[in-house]
Amino acid sequence: MRFRLVESDDVPADPALAERSLLALAAQPIAQPVARLWTAPQSLVVPRSYRRHPGFEAACARSARDGWPVHVRPSGGGLVPQGPGILNLSLAYTVQGLLGDWSDAVYRHLCELLQRPLTTLGVETHWQAVQGSFCDGRFNLAWGEGAAARKIAGTAQYWHPLPADCAAPRRHVVLAHALLLVDADLDATTARANAFERAIASGRHYDAARTVSVAQALAPRTVPGLMDEVRLRLAEALAQASPPTRNPNSGR
Repeated sequence: MRFRLVESDDVPADPALAERSLLALAAQPIAQPVARLWTAPQSLVVPRSYRRHPGFEAACARSARDGWPVHVRPSGGGLVPQGPGILNLSLAYTVQGLLGDWSDAVYRHLCELLQRPLTTLGVETHWQAVQGSFCDGRFNLAWGEGAAARKIAGTAQYWHPLPADCAAPRRHVVLAHALLLVDADLDATTARANAFERAIASGRHYDAARTVSVAQALAPRTVPGLMDEVRLRLAEALAQASPPTRNPNSGR
C-alpha cells in the first residue's frame, strides 16, 4: 500500500506534536501508511535525555528569549535545529516484529526515499556517520566522499506498540523522520546549537563545515524556488512509494 501524503498548513510550533498526529493516523485499525512534508518555526529540538542536565530549564528559557524555543521529542539522538530552509519528511506505518529486526531496514528505506529526488537535481548522496555534525548517526545522508563527506540530512525513528493480538506477532506503528538541509543558514543554526550545548555543559560541539545544504551542493548552479522544487520532487517520490516490505534480516 502506497503512502498517502497528508497536506496541512497548520503545523504546530512544537515539531513533536506534528509527528504525533501522524502516529495517530497510522495507528487506526484500518489505516493507510501516511507521510507529511513540513517545515517548522525556528527552534531547537532535543531528546528527553537532555532534561538530566542541571542547567536545562534555565538554558531553555534563555534560548526562547533569543527567539529559539526548545522542544523535547520522545525519540533518542541529539539536538537538531528547525526553521527556515529546513524541510522535514515524516512517515508513519505499521510493522510486525521487533525494533532490532527492523531498525536498519526502516533507516535504509527512508534514506532511499530522499536519495532519488536529490539525484534528479544532480545531488548524489549516500548514508554514513559524519563526525562533528549535529545529531550524528550511521544513517545520516551525506554528500561528498570519505573524509570530505558532509551531512545533508539527518534521520530518526520512533516506535509505539499497538495492542497485542495473540494470533499475530507484536505490531508497532513506526515514525520515520528525516530532516533535510535545503537552503538553511548553517553557520547561524550551528552557532545557536553550540550555544545551547554550552549552556547545559553537555560537552558537545558541532562544526558547520561538517554539514551542507542542497543549495551548497548544487553551487555554482542555482535552482529558482529551491525549497518548493525539493518539496515537489519528494512528493512525487512519495506518491510511488510504499513502506519497506522485504525481510528486514535479508540485508541490502
